[in-house]
Amino acid sequence: MDQLVEKISQQVLAQLNKEQPNGDQACHGCVLRACSVAKRACDQAKFDRKVPIGVSARHVHVTQSDLEILYGDRHQLTVLAPLYQPGAFAAKETVTIVGRRMRAIEGVRILGGVRSYSQVEVAPTDAIRLGLQPPIRDSGDLKGAEPITLVGPHGSVRLDEGAIVPSRHVHMTPEEAEDFGVSEGDRLKVHMVGERSLIFENIRPKIHPDYVLQMHLDTDDANAAGLRGGEAVELLKVL
Repeated sequence: MDQLVEKISQQVLAQLNKEQPNGDQACHGCVLRACSVAKRACDQAKFDRKVPIGVSARHVHVTQSDLEILYGDRHQLTVLAPLYQPGAFAAKETVTIVGRRMRAIEGVRILGGVRSYSQVEVAPTDAIRLGLQPPIRDSGDLKGAEPITLVGPHGSVRLDEGAIVPSRHVHMTPEEAEDFGVSEGDRLKVHMVGERSLIFENIRPKIHPDYVLQMHLDTDDANAAGLRGGEAVELLKVL
């Protein structure tokens, strides 16, 4: 297995730092702080007292020690673009993620800054491609998560409990939570309008003074509802 991982590492090494999205692609999904669109739909949604959607593609979070294994001693993440949530950013660094039977997905972006844990967040269709059955979890809740291997240009890291499908969640400030009548521990319900209208439930509020109002969906949920990011949705009720 180590030889196969090394082979994959060599195959993707030349591509790891070449996959940098241009401005229009980076704006897709309304996940970045800035983009080429003059009037952002996600910003307008907040003024209309609705919740804007952010589409979150598969990505990786790493500790500093794991980053150095992947990219070399004392390596620091390089900011590619700031994300919509303050302090978070898409890094230039990418890795290959390897599941069971050497099923792999290349060019998976690391999101910064570094964390106290390493994890991989994938959509259910990504999990099928990797041969995994990861649990639906909040970020950092890794007990019972699926094993997965990260491959970088300088080495590989096996996470015995590392892969999850992220839970549907919405970021909001304490003031916004009070305005919506939401508390930590609530489960929310929203209506996605449009040609592929859906009602999504079991949405977890994440409340912090530094957050910007936005609901995060993985790419499977977003595609099912025909969403690209930035759309305004109305909170129906607290479950």
